[in-house]
Amino acid sequence: MVRIAHPRFEAAFAAMPLVAILRGVKPDEVVAVGEALVDAGITLIEVPLNSPQPFDSIARLLDAMPETVAVGAGTVLTVEDTRRLGALGGHILVAPNTDPAVLDAAAEAGLAALPGCLTPSEAFTALRHGARGLKVFPAGRMGPGYLKDLRAVLPPSTPILPVGGVDLGTLADWHAATADGAGIGSALYAPGLAPDTINARAQALVAEWRRLTAPERAAP
Repeated sequence: MVRIAHPRFEAAFAAMPLVAILRGVKPDEVVAVGEALVDAGITLIEVPLNSPQPFDSIARLLDAMPETVAVGAGTVLTVEDTRRLGALGGHILVAPNTDPAVLDAAAEAGLAALPGCLTPSEAFTALRHGARGLKVFPAGRMGPGYLKDLRAVLPPSTPILPVGGVDLGTLADWHAATADGAGIGSALYAPGLAPDTINARAQALVAEWRRLTAPERAAP
């Protein structure tokens, strides 16, 4: 499949490749949460579709977040929800699995797809169907070493983001295992957390990623 340009996603990913996973967020709090994240340097936000009224939350984020931020849905399992996300103007589609029909629909809708995969077979299927990057899930159960093994057989330019069990204490291990970023869930957001707490967690994660990648940025 021809590679599709996703300028909003590309810019946001280049700025800070940590995806904030807002599982359980409610529409009446989502803008305050988003503002707390963006203030800390987060530029990629997903609202999983098993959250309360997720499309309402996504619409509110799309209206409120600056153009430097890419917003989308997680836990996308159907073609119908993929098309709904595209019609809403979302930028990112994240899934826990690799479903070619969903990926094909994402490509048609102009969404940057980050499907979940674990095996090489799933990874290559995802790439054949236009995935912009790969969400290795559940990463925590496999450990950073598995990501390194998977990387060895994939095209070198493939963005890989571990999801599941990634937090401030393990981010360095995942970076050392060649992760290009990560999806961060409960270590960043949980229902009921105050925006100030979310902001502090996000600041710590962003600062750690910048510390880890500073030598790469400084290299000629």
